[in-house]
Amino acid sequence: MAWLALLPLAVVAQDEGAPAPDEYAEIAPLAPKSLLLDGVAVDDRLVAVGERGQILLSSDGGGNWEQARVPTRATLTGAWFQDADHGWVVGHDEVILRSTDGGRVWERVHYAPENLWPLLDVWFSDDLHGIAVGAYSRYLVTDDAGLTWRERPFEPRRASVAGEDAAAESTSDDAAPSGDEDDGAWYEEEDLGFDVHLNRIVPASDRLYIPAEAGQIFRSDDGGETWLRLPSPYEGSFYGALPLEADTVLVFGLRGNLFRSEDAGLNWTQVDTGTEAMLTDGIVTDDGTIVIVGLAGVVIVSRDDGRSFTLDQQADRKGFSRILPAGGEFVLLGESGARRYQLPREMQLSGGAGS
Repeated sequence: MAWLALLPLAVVAQDEGAPAPDEYAEIAPLAPKSLLLDGVAVDDRLVAVGERGQILLSSDGGGNWEQARVPTRATLTGAWFQDADHGWVVGHDEVILRSTDGGRVWERVHYAPENLWPLLDVWFSDDLHGIAVGAYSRYLVTDDAGLTWRERPFEPRRASVAGEDAAAESTSDDAAPSGDEDDGAWYEEEDLGFDVHLNRIVPASDRLYIPAEAGQIFRSDDGGETWLRLPSPYEGSFYGALPLEADTVLVFGLRGNLFRSEDAGLNWTQVDTGTEAMLTDGIVTDDGTIVIVGLAGVVIVSRDDGRSFTLDQQADRKGFSRILPAGGEFVLLGESGARRYQLPREMQLSGGAGS
Protein backbone atom coordinates (compact mmCIF):
# COMPACT_ATOMS: atom_id res chain seq x y z
CA MET A 1 0.00 0.00 0.00
CA ALA A 2 1.01 3.61 -0.55
CA TRP A 3 1.59 4.41 3.11
CA LEU A 4 4.16 1.64 3.44
CA ALA A 5 6.41 2.86 0.64
CA LEU A 6 9.77 3.91 2.06
CA LEU A 7 12.04 6.29 0.22
CA PRO A 8 15.86 6.27 -0.16
CA LEU A 9 18.32 7.32 2.49
CA ALA A 10 19.77 10.82 2.92
CA VAL A 11 21.29 12.98 5.69
CA VAL A 12 19.65 15.15 8.33
CA ALA A 13 19.49 18.87 7.60
CA GLN A 14 18.36 21.77 9.76
CA ASP A 15 15.23 23.79 9.00
CA GLU A 16 16.20 26.47 6.52
CA GLY A 17 13.51 28.93 7.55
CA ALA A 18 9.79 29.43 7.13
CA PRO A 19 8.21 27.60 4.21
CA ALA A 20 7.22 29.50 1.09
CA PRO A 21 3.46 29.90 0.50
CA ASP A 22 3.49 27.23 -2.21
CA GLU A 23 4.91 24.73 0.31
CA TYR A 24 1.74 24.75 2.39
CA ALA A 25 -0.68 21.86 2.02
CA GLU A 26 -3.53 22.63 -0.33
CA ILE A 27 -6.95 22.93 1.26
CA ALA A 28 -8.85 20.06 -0.34
CA PRO A 29 -12.59 19.44 0.11
CA LEU A 30 -12.06 15.71 -0.35
CA ALA A 31 -9.21 15.49 2.20
CA PRO A 32 -11.32 13.37 4.63
CA LYS A 33 -11.59 10.76 1.87
CA SER A 34 -7.86 10.84 1.02
CA LEU A 35 -5.14 8.56 2.35
CA LEU A 36 -4.81 9.02 6.13
CA LEU A 37 -1.97 7.27 7.91
CA ASP A 38 -2.13 8.16 11.60
CA GLY A 39 -4.14 10.08 14.15
CA VAL A 40 -4.77 10.72 17.82
CA ALA A 41 -7.79 11.18 20.06
CA VAL A 42 -7.27 14.07 22.45
CA ASP A 43 -10.09 15.09 24.81
CA ASP A 44 -13.17 15.53 22.61
CA ARG A 45 -11.26 15.96 19.34
CA LEU A 46 -9.70 13.70 16.73
CA VAL A 47 -6.61 14.69 14.76
CA ALA A 48 -5.74 12.75 11.58
CA VAL A 49 -2.71 13.09 9.30
CA GLY A 50 -1.94 11.79 5.84
CA GLU A 51 -0.80 12.40 2.29
CA ARG A 52 0.19 15.79 0.83
CA GLY A 53 0.64 17.38 4.26
CA GLN A 54 -3.01 17.06 5.23
CA ILE A 55 -3.98 17.41 8.90
CA LEU A 56 -7.67 17.09 9.75
CA LEU A 57 -9.56 17.93 12.94
CA SER A 58 -12.92 16.61 14.10
CA SER A 59 -14.88 17.62 17.18
CA ASP A 60 -17.86 15.33 16.59
CA GLY A 61 -16.33 11.86 16.59
CA GLY A 62 -15.33 11.86 12.93
CA GLY A 63 -18.65 13.00 11.50
CA ASN A 64 -17.19 16.23 10.14
CA TRP A 65 -13.61 17.27 9.52
CA GLU A 66 -11.81 20.60 9.24
CA GLN A 67 -8.46 20.84 7.47
CA ALA A 68 -5.70 22.75 9.23
CA ARG A 69 -3.25 25.03 7.42
CA VAL A 70 -0.02 23.06 7.41
CA PRO A 71 3.47 24.27 6.31
CA THR A 72 4.43 21.20 4.27
CA ARG A 73 3.20 19.06 1.40
CA ALA A 74 5.13 16.02 2.55
CA THR A 75 3.23 12.85 3.40
CA LEU A 76 2.63 12.78 7.16
CA THR A 77 2.97 9.43 8.91
CA GLY A 78 2.94 9.84 12.70
CA ALA A 79 1.27 12.04 15.33
CA TRP A 80 1.43 12.50 19.09
CA PHE A 81 -0.34 14.87 21.50
CA GLN A 82 1.04 15.25 25.00
CA ASP A 83 -2.07 17.11 26.15
CA ALA A 84 -5.01 18.94 24.60
CA ASP A 85 -2.80 21.73 23.24
CA HIS A 86 0.68 20.39 22.49
CA GLY A 87 1.15 18.06 19.55
CA TRP A 88 3.78 16.94 17.06
CA VAL A 89 3.55 15.33 13.62
CA VAL A 90 6.30 13.68 11.54
CA GLY A 91 6.56 12.54 7.97
CA HIS A 92 8.54 12.22 4.77
CA ASP A 93 11.47 14.57 4.06
CA GLU A 94 12.19 14.25 7.80
CA VAL A 95 9.61 16.92 8.44
CA ILE A 96 8.53 17.57 12.03
CA LEU A 97 5.64 19.90 12.81
CA ARG A 98 4.59 21.34 16.17
CA SER A 99 1.31 22.76 17.44
CA THR A 100 0.59 24.54 20.73
CA ASP A 101 -3.13 25.17 20.17
CA GLY A 102 -4.60 21.71 19.77
CA GLY A 103 -3.68 21.27 16.12
CA ARG A 104 -5.31 24.32 14.59
CA VAL A 105 -2.00 26.04 13.78
CA TRP A 106 1.25 24.24 12.94
CA GLU A 107 4.86 25.34 12.67
CA ARG A 108 7.63 23.46 10.92
CA VAL A 109 10.44 22.91 13.43
CA HIS A 110 12.62 20.46 11.52
CA TYR A 111 12.86 19.25 7.95
CA ALA A 112 15.36 18.12 5.35
CA PRO A 113 13.81 18.79 1.93
CA GLU A 114 16.67 17.18 0.06
CA ASN A 115 16.22 13.96 2.02
CA LEU A 116 14.00 11.08 1.07
CA TRP A 117 14.00 9.29 4.42
CA PRO A 118 10.59 9.29 6.08
CA LEU A 119 10.14 9.64 9.78
CA LEU A 120 7.41 7.19 10.76
CA ASP A 121 6.36 7.97 14.33
CA VAL A 122 6.86 10.34 17.26
CA TRP A 123 6.38 10.12 21.03
CA PHE A 124 6.92 12.47 23.99
CA SER A 125 7.52 11.46 27.60
CA ASP A 126 6.64 14.93 28.93
CA ASP A 127 6.32 18.50 27.68
CA LEU A 128 10.01 18.74 26.74
CA HIS A 129 11.45 15.32 25.86
CA GLY A 130 10.55 13.48 22.67
CA ILE A 131 11.71 10.84 20.20
CA ALA A 132 11.07 10.55 16.46
CA VAL A 133 11.83 7.27 14.66
CA GLY A 134 11.87 6.26 11.03
CA ALA A 135 13.39 4.42 8.13
CA TYR A 136 16.90 2.95 8.28
CA SER A 137 17.10 3.24 12.09
CA ARG A 138 16.53 7.00 12.03
CA TYR A 139 16.33 8.16 15.65
CA LEU A 140 16.00 11.83 16.57
CA VAL A 141 15.57 13.30 20.06
CA THR A 142 14.58 16.66 21.52
CA ASP A 143 14.73 18.15 24.99
CA ASP A 144 13.18 21.55 24.25
CA ALA A 145 9.58 20.64 23.37
CA GLY A 146 10.49 19.80 19.81
CA LEU A 147 11.91 23.15 18.79
CA THR A 148 15.24 21.51 17.87
CA TRP A 149 16.12 17.88 17.13
CA ARG A 150 19.39 15.96 17.10
CA GLU A 151 20.32 12.58 15.71
CA ARG A 152 21.24 9.79 18.10
CA PRO A 153 22.58 6.37 17.09
CA PHE A 154 20.13 3.53 17.57
CA GLU A 155 22.25 0.87 19.30
CA PRO A 156 20.13 -1.80 21.01
CA ARG A 157 21.43 -4.61 23.19
CA ARG A 158 20.32 -8.16 22.54
CA ALA A 159 18.00 -9.79 25.05
CA SER A 160 17.88 -13.60 25.13
CA VAL A 161 15.86 -15.91 27.32
CA ALA A 162 18.13 -17.64 29.79
CA GLY A 163 19.06 -21.10 28.59
CA GLU A 164 17.89 -20.68 25.00
CA ASP A 165 21.47 -21.03 23.79
CA ALA A 166 24.86 -21.66 25.26
CA ALA A 167 25.74 -17.99 25.32
CA ALA A 168 23.15 -17.43 28.03
CA GLU A 169 25.61 -18.91 30.51
CA SER A 170 28.46 -16.75 29.34
CA THR A 171 30.28 -14.67 31.92
CA SER A 172 31.91 -12.50 29.28
CA ASP A 173 32.63 -8.89 30.12
CA ASP A 174 30.39 -8.03 27.17
CA ALA A 175 27.34 -9.27 29.05
CA ALA A 176 25.28 -6.54 30.69
CA PRO A 177 22.89 -7.02 33.60
CA SER A 178 19.23 -6.40 32.91
CA GLY A 179 18.51 -4.68 36.16
CA ASP A 180 16.04 -7.42 37.07
CA GLU A 181 17.61 -10.66 38.25
CA ASP A 182 14.30 -12.53 38.04
CA ASP A 183 13.26 -11.77 34.48
CA GLY A 184 14.94 -14.90 33.10
CA ALA A 185 16.91 -13.04 30.44
CA TRP A 186 20.45 -11.96 29.72
CA TYR A 187 21.57 -8.94 27.76
CA GLU A 188 24.52 -8.33 25.50
CA GLU A 189 25.87 -5.38 23.53
CA GLU A 190 25.27 -6.01 19.86
CA ASP A 191 25.73 -4.41 16.45
CA LEU A 192 22.69 -5.24 14.34
CA GLY A 193 24.87 -5.10 11.23
CA PHE A 194 22.16 -3.32 9.26
CA ASP A 195 19.70 -0.47 9.60
CA VAL A 196 16.04 -1.37 10.06
CA HIS A 197 12.90 0.62 9.54
CA LEU A 198 11.55 1.58 12.96
CA ASN A 199 7.84 1.50 12.13
CA ARG A 200 6.21 2.69 15.36
CA ILE A 201 7.08 3.76 18.88
CA VAL A 202 4.45 2.46 21.30
CA PRO A 203 4.25 3.41 25.00
CA ALA A 204 3.24 0.96 27.70
CA SER A 205 2.78 1.86 31.36
CA ASP A 206 6.51 1.83 32.12
CA ARG A 207 8.07 0.73 28.82
CA LEU A 208 8.34 1.57 25.15
CA TYR A 209 8.14 -0.87 22.24
CA ILE A 210 9.29 -0.44 18.66
CA PRO A 211 7.93 -2.92 16.10
CA ALA A 212 10.30 -2.92 13.14
CA GLU A 213 11.10 -4.57 9.84
CA ALA A 214 12.70 -7.99 9.34
CA GLY A 215 11.14 -9.45 12.48
CA GLN A 216 12.83 -6.98 14.83
CA ILE A 217 11.15 -5.96 18.09
CA PHE A 218 12.76 -3.49 20.49
CA ARG A 219 11.92 -2.56 24.08
CA SER A 220 13.08 0.26 26.32
CA ASP A 221 12.65 0.22 30.10
CA ASP A 222 14.10 3.70 30.63
CA GLY A 223 12.14 6.05 28.41
CA GLY A 224 14.19 5.45 25.30
CA GLU A 225 17.64 6.02 26.77
CA THR A 226 18.62 2.42 25.98
CA TRP A 227 16.95 -0.30 23.91
CA LEU A 228 16.84 -4.11 23.94
CA ARG A 229 16.40 -6.26 20.84
CA LEU A 230 13.88 -8.85 21.93
CA PRO A 231 13.86 -12.48 20.77
CA SER A 232 11.67 -12.53 17.69
CA PRO A 233 9.14 -15.22 16.74
CA TYR A 234 8.97 -14.22 13.08
CA GLU A 235 11.24 -12.95 10.29
CA GLY A 236 8.65 -10.74 8.60
CA SER A 237 8.13 -7.09 9.47
CA PHE A 238 6.04 -5.89 12.40
CA TYR A 239 3.95 -2.76 12.01
CA GLY A 240 2.18 -2.51 15.34
CA ALA A 241 2.35 -3.34 19.03
CA LEU A 242 -0.40 -3.24 21.64
CA PRO A 243 0.51 -3.36 25.34
CA LEU A 244 -2.13 -4.92 27.58
CA GLU A 245 -2.15 -5.29 31.37
CA ALA A 246 1.03 -6.02 33.35
CA ASP A 247 3.73 -7.46 31.05
CA THR A 248 1.38 -8.70 28.33
CA VAL A 249 1.93 -7.28 24.83
CA LEU A 250 0.81 -8.12 21.30
CA VAL A 251 2.88 -7.53 18.16
CA PHE A 252 1.56 -7.88 14.63
CA GLY A 253 2.43 -7.24 11.01
CA LEU A 254 2.81 -8.98 7.67
CA ARG A 255 0.53 -11.77 6.46
CA GLY A 256 -1.80 -11.56 9.45
CA ASN A 257 0.90 -12.64 11.88
CA LEU A 258 0.16 -11.78 15.50
CA PHE A 259 2.09 -12.90 18.57
CA ARG A 260 1.35 -12.58 22.28
CA SER A 261 3.81 -12.33 25.17
CA GLU A 262 3.14 -12.36 28.90
CA ASP A 263 6.71 -11.47 29.92
CA ALA A 264 7.30 -8.16 28.10
CA GLY A 265 8.51 -9.79 24.90
CA LEU A 266 10.94 -12.46 26.05
CA ASN A 267 8.70 -15.35 24.96
CA TRP A 268 5.98 -15.36 22.32
CA THR A 269 2.94 -17.43 21.37
CA GLN A 270 1.39 -17.16 17.90
CA VAL A 271 -2.32 -16.35 17.77
CA ASP A 272 -4.56 -17.31 14.86
CA THR A 273 -6.07 -14.16 13.31
CA GLY A 274 -8.11 -15.72 10.52
CA THR A 275 -6.47 -13.51 7.90
CA GLU A 276 -3.29 -13.17 5.86
CA ALA A 277 -3.69 -9.41 5.44
CA MET A 278 -1.14 -7.07 7.00
CA LEU A 279 -2.13 -5.89 10.49
CA THR A 280 -1.33 -2.26 11.27
CA ASP A 281 -2.86 -0.91 14.50
CA GLY A 282 -4.88 -1.85 17.55
CA ILE A 283 -6.84 -0.49 20.50
CA VAL A 284 -8.23 -1.74 23.82
CA THR A 285 -11.69 -0.55 24.88
CA ASP A 286 -12.75 0.28 28.41
CA ASP A 287 -14.33 -3.17 28.78
CA GLY A 288 -11.14 -4.93 27.65
CA THR A 289 -12.21 -5.70 24.08
CA ILE A 290 -9.24 -5.65 21.69
CA VAL A 291 -9.78 -4.39 18.14
CA ILE A 292 -6.98 -4.64 15.55
CA VAL A 293 -7.19 -3.36 11.97
CA GLY A 294 -5.21 -3.93 8.80
CA LEU A 295 -5.16 -3.95 5.05
CA ALA A 296 -7.90 -5.43 2.86
CA GLY A 297 -10.61 -4.11 5.19
CA VAL A 298 -9.56 -6.37 8.06
CA VAL A 299 -10.93 -5.84 11.56
CA ILE A 300 -10.23 -8.55 14.14
CA VAL A 301 -11.70 -8.58 17.64
CA SER A 302 -10.69 -10.36 20.86
CA ARG A 303 -12.59 -10.61 24.13
CA ASP A 304 -10.15 -12.91 25.91
CA ASP A 305 -7.08 -10.69 26.34
CA GLY A 306 -5.71 -11.40 22.89
CA ARG A 307 -5.71 -15.21 23.10
CA SER A 308 -8.15 -15.57 20.18
CA PHE A 309 -9.71 -13.31 17.55
CA THR A 310 -12.83 -13.11 15.42
CA LEU A 311 -12.61 -11.58 11.92
CA ASP A 312 -15.00 -8.86 10.74
CA GLN A 313 -14.01 -8.45 7.07
CA GLN A 314 -15.19 -5.15 5.54
CA ALA A 315 -16.91 -5.65 2.21
CA ASP A 316 -15.03 -2.99 0.23
CA ARG A 317 -11.63 -4.30 1.42
CA LYS A 318 -10.18 -0.81 1.78
CA GLY A 319 -7.08 -0.89 3.97
CA PHE A 320 -6.86 0.66 7.44
CA SER A 321 -3.75 2.14 9.05
CA ARG A 322 -5.12 3.45 12.36
CA ILE A 323 -8.07 2.98 14.72
CA LEU A 324 -9.22 5.78 17.05
CA PRO A 325 -11.84 5.79 19.83
CA ALA A 326 -14.93 7.94 19.21
CA GLY A 327 -17.41 7.65 22.04
CA GLY A 328 -18.89 4.17 21.94
CA GLU A 329 -17.69 3.68 18.37
CA PHE A 330 -14.44 3.99 16.43
CA VAL A 331 -12.97 5.95 13.56
CA LEU A 332 -10.85 3.97 11.12
CA LEU A 333 -8.20 5.85 9.12
CA GLY A 334 -6.65 4.54 5.94
CA GLU A 335 -6.91 4.10 2.23
CA SER A 336 -10.31 5.76 1.84
CA GLY A 337 -9.82 8.43 4.50
CA ALA A 338 -11.78 8.48 7.76
CA ARG A 339 -14.64 6.06 8.38
CA ARG A 340 -16.87 5.51 11.39
CA TYR A 341 -17.07 1.93 12.60
CA GLN A 342 -19.12 0.09 15.19
CA LEU A 343 -18.52 -3.45 16.32
CA PRO A 344 -21.14 -5.94 15.14
CA ARG A 345 -23.68 -6.63 17.89
CA GLU A 346 -22.41 -10.18 18.45
CA MET A 347 -18.92 -8.82 19.16
CA GLN A 348 -19.98 -6.14 21.63
CA LEU A 349 -19.74 -6.13 25.38
CA SER A 350 -21.11 -3.43 27.65
CA GLY A 351 -19.03 -0.26 27.78
CA GLY A 352 -17.66 2.15 25.22
CA ALA A 353 -14.46 2.53 23.27
CA GLY A 354 -11.41 3.29 25.38
CA SER A 355 -8.64 5.77 24.78
